[in-house]
Amino acid sequence: MFDKRFISSAISRSAENPLDRRRFLTAAGVTGLGVGVAALAGAAPAQAATVTPSDISPSDQAISDSAILNFALNLEYLEAEFYLRAVTGVGLDSTMIDGIDPQGPVVGGHKVPFKTAQIKAIATEIAADEKAHVAFLRAALGGAKVSRPAIDLSSSFSAAAQAAGLIKAGETFDPFASEENFLLGAFIFEDVGVTAYKGAAPLIYNKTYLSAAAGILSVEAYHAGIIRTSLATKGLQAPATAISNARDSLDGPTDDDQGLTLNGALNLVPTDANSIAYGRTAERVLNVVYLTPVQIDKGGFFPAGINGAIVASGNPGSATS
Repeated sequence: MFDKRFISSAISRSAENPLDRRRFLTAAGVTGLGVGVAALAGAAPAQAATVTPSDISPSDQAISDSAILNFALNLEYLEAEFYLRAVTGVGLDSTMIDGIDPQGPVVGGHKVPFKTAQIKAIATEIAADEKAHVAFLRAALGGAKVSRPAIDLSSSFSAAAQAAGLIKAGETFDPFASEENFLLGAFIFEDVGVTAYKGAAPLIYNKTYLSAAAGILSVEAYHAGIIRTSLATKGLQAPATAISNARDSLDGPTDDDQGLTLNGALNLVPTDANSIAYGRTAERVLNVVYLTPVQIDKGGFFPAGINGAIVASGNPGSATS
């Protein structure tokens, strides 16, 4: 669809500096013999990007682009570890988890006893996508990439299921025990991932980074739609909506998160009145993955916190953080 000359030119036009161009050309595979899917995420409109200090306001510089991409990388680590373990029984290779900040272990996770070929195929494809996202972001960030933080794929799911009212206190919820549980576990992540990339987009200054983030957002939205459809097909609207309500109770006073039913009708695509998906701030995303409605820097799926510059969840009762 796009040849290497076009992709190389697009990335060069949209990058802030030569280092960004080299890094994204390498991550996209343009400098090699093949052009991977990641290259398409790097293509941008034919508009010259000349950045000088006067072009960047103080608010633009408050959060660096690398900090935002590293925040996304933490979430991609979590999703990749979840899906890879569900499909293969093992997570990311040791060559894909190093970087700056403390590297942590992964607790929990095992192969899911899938009953249907379709659900297994969905899990397999998403696992490959999430692994590729980790590889792409790590390559794009280069020496600035953060390592994989400690991840809990065991007690965190039980805590989330209890908050949603799916289990009682003292009971456990294993998202790897069945394909139904797997879909519910995946639902916890997928909608959050979409809203995280949507929320981060306005903060990204570098056009190359923004284009890459938009490409990943599109894939995460496909994943979320597939998971929501699969849950509905299996008649799991009620527990999925309970999970949505639990997420809403964690991430602030506004009622934005939508389950699989809305006003008595099936709700596969969560949007506002204008059919536009909403976004979460990084702080609100951390409220969900830390499983807390208060400001804190660790917990839930990340028992030691995430790595990078953005680590704290939002303030309780705040509508803006």
